[in-house]
Amino acid sequence: MEKQNQTSIMEFIIVGFLVAPELQPLLFSSFLLIYLVTICGNLVIIVTVTLDRHLKTPMYFFLQNLSFLDIFCMSVTFPKLMASFLDERRSISFNGCMTQIYFFLSFTSTEFYLLAAMAYDRYVAICHPLRYTSIMNKRSCLLLVALSWLPGFLDTVPHAVMASRLTFCGSNEIHHFFCDLTALMTLSCSDTHTLESLIYVEGIFAGLIPFSLTITSYVYIISVILKIRSAEGRRKAFSTCTSHLTVVTLFYGTVICMYVRPASSYSLDQGKILAILYTTLIPMFNPLIYSLRNKEMKGAFTRLIGISVPSLRK
Repeated sequence: MEKQNQTSIMEFIIVGFLVAPELQPLLFSSFLLIYLVTICGNLVIIVTVTLDRHLKTPMYFFLQNLSFLDIFCMSVTFPKLMASFLDERRSISFNGCMTQIYFFLSFTSTEFYLLAAMAYDRYVAICHPLRYTSIMNKRSCLLLVALSWLPGFLDTVPHAVMASRLTFCGSNEIHHFFCDLTALMTLSCSDTHTLESLIYVEGIFAGLIPFSLTITSYVYIISVILKIRSAEGRRKAFSTCTSHLTVVTLFYGTVICMYVRPASSYSLDQGKILAILYTTLIPMFNPLIYSLRNKEMKGAFTRLIGISVPSLRK
């Protein structure tokens, strides 16, 4: 029994949120509303960028990819979370848990790279405006997006493989609302130091390096903006970056707090709160941040509604 093979674990129990039974329908309705609002908000971004010819620029191409990522990442965790309020067993199969871990980490890793690509786009737009169209051409944009998605899905394979080889000799209850890797490690009777080290290495390559590139881009951006003589010019330049900078701050802050720490200091309640911030609030707020602070996006929404409403009346 000391080294029970992990293949004997056929399923895990997702503890989720322990609340009174009478509150479960309310929580289910709340999370369902959040999920639908997030999906609809990001779909509006995707459709608007696709249909509006004024938004055929690199910045909105990257934003469209970010919206896809937010939809995918939320869809990895939320359906199972909402099902947990309806299913008393709250179970997930072993393979389902490993799949959820892989895709959650992959989408998270991809977002690191994509946000760095978006920062580079803003750097070229502000620091090299005359060369912007030649540098950020269609081929460059596709390459940057490919370099975001492919590494994001490749560099998390070792995590999923190692997680699938952990042994579990005791409880199979995951004290989280999805199969979080750190929460899963607390259940294992295996030596998890190698996996912890791998998480830190991943944090350097998929987190620290893109973060450093993003910060470097903004150091150059801010230095150029401060040299603009007119206050109106500075305001316009800053306005093109504030939305992205807000998203970067929210995203990096929550994800770093979630994973850049040893498993021994892991707090179950704190992990749930941080995960809710990342999986819920950030994907929901991203469309609002980019639309409310962006005149071009507002104009595109207006044009789209102006086309749609007469069509519906016919």
